[in-house]
Amino acid sequence: MTASRFPIEAGHIMMFARAIGDFNPVYHDADRARESAVGGIIAPPTFVQASAQYDPDYPLRPQPGVPWFGSGSTPSGRAPSTGAGASPPGTGPGHSGGTGLHAEQHYEFHRPVRAGEVLTLTQRPGKSWEKQGRRGGLLHFRETIIEYRGEDGELAVTARGVGVRTEQTVKDLR
Repeated sequence: MTASRFPIEAGHIMMFARAIGDFNPVYHDADRARESAVGGIIAPPTFVQASAQYDPDYPLRPQPGVPWFGSGSTPSGRAPSTGAGASPPGTGPGHSGGTGLHAEQHYEFHRPVRAGEVLTLTQRPGKSWEKQGRRGGLLHFRETIIEYRGEDGELAVTARGVGVRTEQTVKDLR
């Protein structure tokens, strides 16, 4: 993750809420939101995931002139990458052998995320562990924690994602 600033814009909140099918007026109607218990436009719970759009190196977004790993069943030509800005925890082309996927996502909300503020992001590794799988060999789990803080340093959201990578490609048991 190279994005460190995440501007929270009312239009972005509205489009995100529409995309997930949540038409609660606190996400788009300033007058109704102001009269509500939240007192103004706030972001839906999973909105902080949209901070990836401010990361110029986000590996899951196509880049002009760069082969894209893609979302299909086979890679489309992008060479594996490692290090900062590589795929989400334990997933994607940055890992050799096996396959990876995003296994869990948890959010802890310390306060509402409001239109007009700018959040700063801090990412750190969490726990990692292994478990023996039935078809893919050893499963490697890795947790990544991202803290979203307001301009005053107050913690707004803690996001914890867990990725899992298999030791080998899962065997078809048909």
